[in-house]
Amino acid sequence: MAKARKSKNADDSKQENSGAVVRHQKLCLSVDSDTRRIFGYTELEIVVPDIGIAGLHAENLGIARVLVDGEPAEFEYYPHHQNADSERRWSSVTSSSSAADIASSLYLSALEKELIPNLLINCCKAFKVENEMQEPLVENGSHSLAEPNQNVKVIRIDYWVEKPDAGIHFDGNVLHTDNQIRRARCWFPCIDENSQRCCYDLEFTVAHNQVAVSNGNLLYQVLSKDDPPRKAYVYRVDIPVSASWISLAVAPFEVLPDLQNALLSHMCLPANIAKLQNTVGFFYTAFSYYEEYLGAKFPFGSYKQVFISPEMTVSSLSLGASMCTFSSQILYDGKVIDKTIDTRIKLAHALARQWFGVYITPASPDDEWLLDGLAVFLTDSYIKKHLGNNEARYRRFKANCAVCKADDSGATTLSSSASCKDLYGTQSIGFYGKIRSWKSVAILQMLEKQMGPESFCKILQTIISRGLDATHPSRTLSTKEFRHLAKEVGNLERPFLKEFFPRWVGSCGCPLLRMGFSYNKRKNMVEVAVLRSCTARPEVDAPFNANADSETQETDIGWPGMMSIRVNELDGMYDHPVLPMAGEIWQLLEIQCHSKLAARRFQKPKKGAKADGSDDNGDVAPDARSSSESPLLWVRADPEMEYLAEIHLNQPVQMWINQLEKDKDVVAQAQAIAVLEQLPHISFSVVNALNNFLCDSKAFWRVRIEAAFALASTASEETDWTGLLHLIKFYKGRRFDATIGLPKPNDFRDIPEYFVLEAIPRAVAMVRAADGKSPREAVEFVLQLLKYNDNNGNIYSDVFWLAALIESIGELKFGQQSILLLSSLLKRIDRLLQFDRLMPSYNGILTISCIRTLSQMALKLSEFIPLDRVVDLIKPFRDLKTMWQIRVEASRALLDLEFQYRGLDAALSLFIKYLEEEPSPRGQVKLGVHAMRLCQMRGSSDSDDDINSSNLVALVHLLEGRVAFNNVCLRHSLFCILQIFAGRLPTLHGVPRDKTLHVGDGETGNEQRNIFGALVTETKPPPLELPPEDAPNLSSLAVPETAKEPDTVSSCHEQQQRKPLVKIKVKRSIASSRGEEGADNQTVEKSQGGGINDHGASSSVSVDAPQRNITETVSMSNNQNNLEEVNSCHDLGSRVTASIGSVKVAGEGEDLGKEFQCTADSSKVTYISQLQEPSSQGLLEDSSLCLAPETVAYSNFPTTSAVGNHDNNSVAGAESPHRGKDKEKKKKKDKEKKRKRDDPEYLERKRLKKEKKRREKEMAKLLNDEKKTSAIEFPSKISGEDKAKEPEVQPVTAQKKTNEVGNSNAVLTKVDSRPEGSEPASAATKIRIKIKNRPLSKS
Repeated sequence: MAKARKSKNADDSKQENSGAVVRHQKLCLSVDSDTRRIFGYTELEIVVPDIGIAGLHAENLGIARVLVDGEPAEFEYYPHHQNADSERRWSSVTSSSSAADIASSLYLSALEKELIPNLLINCCKAFKVENEMQEPLVENGSHSLAEPNQNVKVIRIDYWVEKPDAGIHFDGNVLHTDNQIRRARCWFPCIDENSQRCCYDLEFTVAHNQVAVSNGNLLYQVLSKDDPPRKAYVYRVDIPVSASWISLAVAPFEVLPDLQNALLSHMCLPANIAKLQNTVGFFYTAFSYYEEYLGAKFPFGSYKQVFISPEMTVSSLSLGASMCTFSSQILYDGKVIDKTIDTRIKLAHALARQWFGVYITPASPDDEWLLDGLAVFLTDSYIKKHLGNNEARYRRFKANCAVCKADDSGATTLSSSASCKDLYGTQSIGFYGKIRSWKSVAILQMLEKQMGPESFCKILQTIISRGLDATHPSRTLSTKEFRHLAKEVGNLERPFLKEFFPRWVGSCGCPLLRMGFSYNKRKNMVEVAVLRSCTARPEVDAPFNANADSETQETDIGWPGMMSIRVNELDGMYDHPVLPMAGEIWQLLEIQCHSKLAARRFQKPKKGAKADGSDDNGDVAPDARSSSESPLLWVRADPEMEYLAEIHLNQPVQMWINQLEKDKDVVAQAQAIAVLEQLPHISFSVVNALNNFLCDSKAFWRVRIEAAFALASTASEETDWTGLLHLIKFYKGRRFDATIGLPKPNDFRDIPEYFVLEAIPRAVAMVRAADGKSPREAVEFVLQLLKYNDNNGNIYSDVFWLAALIESIGELKFGQQSILLLSSLLKRIDRLLQFDRLMPSYNGILTISCIRTLSQMALKLSEFIPLDRVVDLIKPFRDLKTMWQIRVEASRALLDLEFQYRGLDAALSLFIKYLEEEPSPRGQVKLGVHAMRLCQMRGSSDSDDDINSSNLVALVHLLEGRVAFNNVCLRHSLFCILQIFAGRLPTLHGVPRDKTLHVGDGETGNEQRNIFGALVTETKPPPLELPPEDAPNLSSLAVPETAKEPDTVSSCHEQQQRKPLVKIKVKRSIASSRGEEGADNQTVEKSQGGGINDHGASSSVSVDAPQRNITETVSMSNNQNNLEEVNSCHDLGSRVTASIGSVKVAGEGEDLGKEFQCTADSSKVTYISQLQEPSSQGLLEDSSLCLAPETVAYSNFPTTSAVGNHDNNSVAGAESPHRGKDKEKKKKKDKEKKRKRDDPEYLERKRLKKEKKRREKEMAKLLNDEKKTSAIEFPSKISGEDKAKEPEVQPVTAQKKTNEVGNSNAVLTKVDSRPEGSEPASAATKIRIKIKNRPLSKS
């Protein structure tokens, strides 16, 4: 199965590149750091397709010549990115919505063009280039087809790159590459796709004092005899990898070989060699652990870690095959404590990505989640082994909580066509990329829980061993293959896997459980009530999600498996896997208790023995009673985190206290603290429990920090500031000298205690009084710590300690009593700023904290601190000579102040200015992310007018500019900012492709002159989605272009019973999907629930129609206010429309008046009011309708009620009161059409749209001829008693408009009106209409 899957992917890659496949590539480059220039050549051994044209990717390159098998060859090269006059093109942008549409268009257009090869090489026999290009083109094309024996060609490309700014970067004498998405082409020609993998020979010539670090094994070095001498480094990559994993770093590096393994090398600039030695001392433990866990040696011959200046990098990590480039910001010396854990995890994760991601690669974009999750899973196993189980479980718990809150839309779906292939790799960028990564590892850990850790380890070993197989190596992994391994190796049942992967991987949303329980003393059982729902919101609430895949399913579908409930009783702990995650959303469970209370009944308090109201602890009495009358101590749901679920459990306060004090699991402790912190009424027992846990040195330090912040939130006047007093007492008991009452010199040798004490000042600063201000005691405490801080004699640095103290000042809110201490605090901040300027701290952390605190204080104390003074104080830190972290923090602080005092529009103007001035790519990314957060903070009440159109145009200009092309993460942030303005999700998921017109392609020169146009086929033909074999209708053949707005469906069962039910049966004809080309020029009246472009399929409908009087008529017009006054269903793809103009339900003895209209073209829906004259026979003959005995199926259709007053004498809306408004709208539409006729872009888009419709119609016609599709039958729920009371019916009158084109003969049968037997007499009756379409007559 694995081999077949691989061959299929190979075929797909051939199609995407016109059949070109790279077998081997050689890269020889010379680097000149003085002129910022690289030059050389690359040789590619390519399997050329039959067409004779090889398509490569190249960008920002100067192509000198191209040789094919040593002979000059003709080639065509055009860059994808070209600067255009954006200010002129986008000057019409006036609203956030239009700017978001244009941003989507530009972004998608740029991503799609990046997939197309732009260096086309003629691999036919060499010929002499003539002046006229068309004649040789035809000859070469015939010559290529005449020689089918040509297969493998060696293509040599001589090129150079001058002053590059994308993919490869110069900074003085340092050069490095990055692995941004599709940016390898920016420094060497290649097929820049993940599906193209080959071996590489690499040779780099640099100055004699520089070191060239690249992928694979270093074969040798050669020192030339030039003056000055130059050195050549030769590498070889024996394992096939994609071009994106080829990396290069050139600088005067200091090389630090690993003392325990010769395969490991660590390199940095000379200034950081001491930090490097301290940072990588642990690394061999991670390297050896991975080899032991996976049962194999490291697949690459060596592994190199390179650390460069952070301002040069786009991200903190750039991954390459057998090589990783990091920011030197993560290096730390032996005196720094706070960076140790994060740096070790980052280095361990980069090494895990070498195994899963570089060596083992995803078979398709839908499988990227699996490799990402396996790399994080391997990292978590290292954390558990070497950093402790508490650290691993706590991190996983926090990540799962974040996923449950964010996994609410299709953007977090891991594997589907809409979430991966159509996102062009952007799903791994930003916030959603992190959520997807956490969700991936959570799903894999759920599988590990199901099959056991040993079986899961065997699966990983099997995956690695397949790649190491010498005869048939398989280094790709798909979700289907992993599912097969889970069944064969993990021994998981096939039904479970069949439900697990579609629900967790192919859809979004997590279980949301609300639980409560009670103890039944008579049965000695725990009765548990559970309500299950889903975190995914309905897709109708999210923009553009109506055309998404079926990843958001109904919440009552559930998830596979059973959840365990752990009951902690007096006699022990018992797990009960009794909660099914599927089926009914309401569950009532009974759990047998093992402990009994027979021997403890004498402890039951007598009547009147309850505690009186004098005790402030209000929950003592009920909790004492519950503990004496039940054997339960506390209850937990899913204690082993076997599910990625959000659980809300309701249990007495004393049980939460028991869980905090007696449960040793860090997750249980964190859950208890979170609940106790949110209690509406805080008792002294809760405060004491939190304080006892804080003081427990054996507890995990991260949970103790949470207890400290919980104590701060409980501190209030109602509890006599007990929480605040406990915090201060805890700190002084460990850090103060009792004799003098002042802080002791710092001593950080107890690392867990250091982290807890570091968080205490911030927790104290967050205490608030009833007026929302900080108590004076809290302000004095923070000031005292800052004033008397002494680090003499301490072996560790106190830079992070001081930074935490400074940031705690920013958390304070000064009142009338504490405002007098403000000047003292500002003096301390100014003193630390001056000190850090003379003696810079680690990564400028002190200055960054001071800037952050000053901006927070300026926002809170605008009446005491002048804004201009704060701005003048922060602005100098934006100088380009300052450290990039400080410069970016100053920019963010100024943006916050601008946003707070002058609004979002002014902040955006400042952001655009700062972005243009920021030289570092990393700083640009951080500014973009910060601006996106400011946009998300904007209130929902703000209108589009708050954003100036000039700022919107400037953002669009930045989006398509050179800076955004060079920085992929920044480009994504700019796109997200414009989407947030329009109230949309900051993601490409759900953006409709049909609305995304490639705006301005003609002006930017994208219509390239292609001399090989007759030879090269279309690179990526538009996909046509075919329906399954059991498709109910043929309308699904058309590719959905626009999001169909769903109709409003009433969930009230009583309303549905009171309304009469109109059931329409429609059977599709063979040619029912045909239409006319000129349909766009005819007037179309929309119906409720969709417009012209609605593609919803409805072969038969069931419409709830409101009850009306027998003499009532319906008047419809083009005004949208009246669209709700009709119940209709139309299907654009099927060209069949069923429209109910008015339905009148007659009482007993009354005639039933009704009207129905059926047209052949569903794009023209007309509402005709009922005629009072008895002309049903004439109408029947005019519309060519006759009775049909057959019946087809039923399906329910959403309904809306008809409201409003109607004129009884109006016909077809002729006397509509809104006719004047309609004329004005018509004039505006005519004016808009006239403008569009003169717009070449609009005409081109319209031509493409018509061509696409024509292809869809042809495909639908072909499939219609092959099979007939019947509708799905939904049996009507009519009891036998109802059928017995079925009254006599009259034929329905119908009319067909003469100006509508329709050749089908609709068959109209009788209408049955039968009251429901089970309903009361006042309930409405049901009307059934049966319709059949006859085939079109062929002329």
